[in-house]
Amino acid sequence: MKTGQMAEKPFYITTPIYYANDEPHIGHSYTTILADVLSRYHRSIGEEVFFLTGLDEHGQKVQQAAEERGIDPQQHCDEMAPKWKLLWKKLHIRYDDFIRTTEPRHEKVVKDILTKVKDGGDIYMDEYGGHYCVGCERFYTEKELEDGKCPQHEKELEFITEKNYFFKMSKYQQKLIDYINENPEFIQPQHRKNEILGFLRQPLEDLCISRPKSRLSWGVDLPFDHEYVTYVWFDALLNYVTSLGYGSDPEFFEKWWSQAIHLIGKDILMTHAVYWPTMLMSAGISLPKTIFAHGWWLMEESKMSKSMGNVVDPMELIDDYGVDPVRYYLMREMVPGQDSNFTMSSFTKRYNSDLANDFGNLLSRVTRLIQKNFGGELPEWGECTSAENGIKKVAEGTVIKVNELIHAMRINEAIEETMQFIRSINRYMEQQVPWKLVKEDKSAAGRVLITAAEALRLGALLLQPVMPNRTLIVLETLGAENTKLVWGQLKSGNKLREHSALFPRIKVNIKLPDKEKK
Repeated sequence: MKTGQMAEKPFYITTPIYYANDEPHIGHSYTTILADVLSRYHRSIGEEVFFLTGLDEHGQKVQQAAEERGIDPQQHCDEMAPKWKLLWKKLHIRYDDFIRTTEPRHEKVVKDILTKVKDGGDIYMDEYGGHYCVGCERFYTEKELEDGKCPQHEKELEFITEKNYFFKMSKYQQKLIDYINENPEFIQPQHRKNEILGFLRQPLEDLCISRPKSRLSWGVDLPFDHEYVTYVWFDALLNYVTSLGYGSDPEFFEKWWSQAIHLIGKDILMTHAVYWPTMLMSAGISLPKTIFAHGWWLMEESKMSKSMGNVVDPMELIDDYGVDPVRYYLMREMVPGQDSNFTMSSFTKRYNSDLANDFGNLLSRVTRLIQKNFGGELPEWGECTSAENGIKKVAEGTVIKVNELIHAMRINEAIEETMQFIRSINRYMEQQVPWKLVKEDKSAAGRVLITAAEALRLGALLLQPVMPNRTLIVLETLGAENTKLVWGQLKSGNKLREHSALFPRIKVNIKLPDKEKK
């Protein structure tokens, strides 16, 4: 779809790079689908887009996963990467780059930046003791613990004392506070920004950025001490600049980096909003435009994760219900920045209500009436009445509002705005009753049906970033070659194509109480 106006700035969107220690689940899928929806939308309005995802392949969790399987860590990563790529393909994710942190291009960037930071006087060696969480791959201070346990994994932590290299993160504390206050778009949503500013009211400690090979061997060697490997977060976060050719393609890097938007889960907000910007400041690299932290998918009020044993397998959902309904549910159900509960009953209700009843049923009703009464060809527009002019006005307002909401990262509201428009067409059909009108005034019935068909075209285009396949069926059915988000593009005389049910209803078995059984 095109609005006819080319954007001036490119759009660089990233997901976190996911740990290669395990297989993907719905939590990972949500972030990546969200990035895909945003990238598709921005492309559709004429913007240049670069979409990055990938795998974090170093660190203790990956090493342990490989040891449990009795194989080399690199072999483990090489076997895991195709599984992630397969899922992204099945979920219709169209990324521009899939980065793996074991790639030579990335290791070079890590070593170059480590050298630059050390030469700038921001790395030193010291002995340190702290509570270490393998799951988070980081040390926690006493004040960060909850009842002596890791706040993420709710497990007792091991206290480790050892010599390591440290990054002078504390040196950049005030600079970071000033930057956050001066750049309201930098950390979103607002309550996450407040969370980070609250954390920064306390003195910021320096960051341990190495692990002795005696404890962990799977990582990027420190360029200045080969007895140590790089702390996984100092390695992993740099993927965002590696992909853009940092150090090798300055023109490409400058074009995209200033527009960087990092999508992350709230559990890695600290590393992205404190570690990452201070690292960039030390290396002399400008900060990304936005760090947007979304909530968790919950199952019975607990974060969905492998360690909690409450993972929903996205492959099973796709096999049972199709890709687009899964994408739709995840995008519609979660308010970005807040947690959301995943239940099969809410999935079924959302599918049957929004997709089967509102959207799919409208397409079936319109095409069936056109096939029966107009030989399968789109009727003439005719002379518009106040009803059609009202629909046009609503359509134009919807296009503007959806654009505003997506740019504000309020994807669920943009979807609901579109669905409200679809529902207004269903009401228009009920009010105009073209199945009765055709017997009295065929041209008037034709006007109603092509108006509804045009509304379907616009609705399908607005929903296409979310559901690329099913909406394409709508457009092909209507013969809608024009993808402009401007009212009145359907041509009378277009021959409709046959289509199967767009969203067959999910049958729900309701168990009646004994007293209702007769």
